[in-house]
Amino acid sequence: MTPATRKKIVQFAGFLSLRLAMALVLAVLVLFLTDIVKKGGGVISWEFLTAAPRRGMTEGGIFPAIVGTFAVTVITAVLAIPLGMAAAIYLNEYARQNALTRLIRLSIRNLSGVPSIVYGLFGVILFVNTLKFGTSILSAGLTLGLMTLPWTITASEEALKAIPNSYREGALALGATKWQMIRTNVLPYAVPGMLTGTVLAWPARRARRPRSCSRAPRSSCPTCRSR
Repeated sequence: MTPATRKKIVQFAGFLSLRLAMALVLAVLVLFLTDIVKKGGGVISWEFLTAAPRRGMTEGGIFPAIVGTFAVTVITAVLAIPLGMAAAIYLNEYARQNALTRLIRLSIRNLSGVPSIVYGLFGVILFVNTLKFGTSILSAGLTLGLMTLPWTITASEEALKAIPNSYREGALALGATKWQMIRTNVLPYAVPGMLTGTVLAWPARRARRPRSCSRAPRSSCPTCRSR
């Protein structure tokens, strides 16, 4: 068997494995979606989507949950995306690469692994009690924004590191300032990766989001009082 034939066989086997893996993932996804539509299609109605819960959330709809989730997501994005990207730009482009910068990066990585209950307790102490925001959507959004911030910084910084230094050196050689170089030669190529990493990090954090600062007290909730 010649080397060229062996190479073609290996290439064919590799692509075949990738196609089989993709087909398996799609089959599982189709199975899940079919089961959801089959069992839940008859339950979903306009009332279910637009009405408020009743009888201890055993009847009614999910409209408040939809609005609350949308509002919390917007607040989280407004806090985490600009602040996280700005921090990543500073750490990667402006900060000196010394022991202090490495310590800051290590702290950010460690914050990514902090349990959500810790962020929830911190949100209760800071936003609910100290700043007097109460058990509100604002408190929940700000807490989730802080919880998402380390992931946003890490993903944004990795996207910036992927840009070749020749892009920076070329702009500086033509007389551009530091910010002009970043704005014209770095960010246009890094922003897609920064946004992708941020969006992919959100579901993991939202799956473990703290509930302690987003739930109203039982005494102030008509639904809970009616139980």
